[in-house]
Amino acid sequence: MVSKPHGGKLIKRVVTGKRLQALRGEAKELPKINLTYDVAVDVENIAHGVFSPLEGFLVQDDYIHVLYDMRLSNDIPWTIPIVLDVDPEEIADVKEGDDVVLVYNGEPIAIMKVEEIYGWDKKEHAKQVYKTTDVNHPGVAKTMQMKELLIGGPIDLIGHVPSRFEKYLLWPEETRILFREKGWRTIVGFQTRNAPHLGHEYVQKAALTFVDGLFVHPLVGWKKKGDFRDEVILAAYEALIKHYYPKDVVVLAILRTAMRYAGPREAIHHAIIRKNFGCTHFIVGRDHAGVGNYYGPYEAWDIFNEFPDLGITPMFIREAFYCKKCGGMVNAKICPHSEEHRLRISGTKIREMLLKGKKPPEYMMRPEVAEAILSFPNPFVD
Repeated sequence: MVSKPHGGKLIKRVVTGKRLQALRGEAKELPKINLTYDVAVDVENIAHGVFSPLEGFLVQDDYIHVLYDMRLSNDIPWTIPIVLDVDPEEIADVKEGDDVVLVYNGEPIAIMKVEEIYGWDKKEHAKQVYKTTDVNHPGVAKTMQMKELLIGGPIDLIGHVPSRFEKYLLWPEETRILFREKGWRTIVGFQTRNAPHLGHEYVQKAALTFVDGLFVHPLVGWKKKGDFRDEVILAAYEALIKHYYPKDVVVLAILRTAMRYAGPREAIHHAIIRKNFGCTHFIVGRDHAGVGNYYGPYEAWDIFNEFPDLGITPMFIREAFYCKKCGGMVNAKICPHSEEHRLRISGTKIREMLLKGKKPPEYMMRPEVAEAILSFPNPFVD
């Protein structure tokens, strides 16, 4: 069965019909808070149930529980604080209980009931979420640039943040219907911020052996310098799915949210999101959502032991390599041969080759995938 939404029901805070016209009219008179792109798309994620059971930005009690216990105040697992930061001047005329309009690019996106305005400690936030206060960590650097206050409360969506990739944009309500129409009872979700190499394909196909369908769900949004561009990831996956997957076993859609590089906590967060989209299983990378050496090699796997009530089955599939003696992609559990026979797939090496306009060898990346990437003059984020 398609999984139950996190918290038991799929949240829907999308306003339609006559109420939409009324709220759009009201919005003209309300105090405005301007949003960055990342926050604006997370407003949509809240409204469409991607972040179920959240109905808005965290109030202080929930924020503190998430920070220290990795659960909401009602004990539902939740690991990444979804917060709205503001400057005191921005909300000088706003008090708790007021409505404000959230604006992106001059357009009203949502109306928010301000339940709470509270201060926060950025260093403590970074220490708990990222396990470090080192500003070389991209998530910490972003946290330190955030504003002085947080405001919490429910939102009602009255607009849409346009995407360059609208055709890949599916909401949980839609994927749940799609999976049912396909007759899939078990679905494995795959989170990625990379173009696929053979190691990724191996992991996906190993998981697909045990379930009905694969949901490839690349993250489209802010990424650090040197990561693959969004359009490159999508073109690469289109090539892989077309040439190397049976028809109708894969759904490709985008997740619009920023990478936080929060390692183990973000692995749980990514699993919860895919549960809301209808996945019953989730592939967890060895260094899932990691960056640098901030997290231990299997920390993103171990954290799942703390959440027996998560409601989605994690799949831990070992890193794949090409074994010359086995004659194919294998992992350490099924290959008896020594290191001299093993060809490791290095993301760094792949990037170096692609930057020089060279196709990586076929034991690293499918030629069609490499061609799709190389069709872009600059495949990486500057």
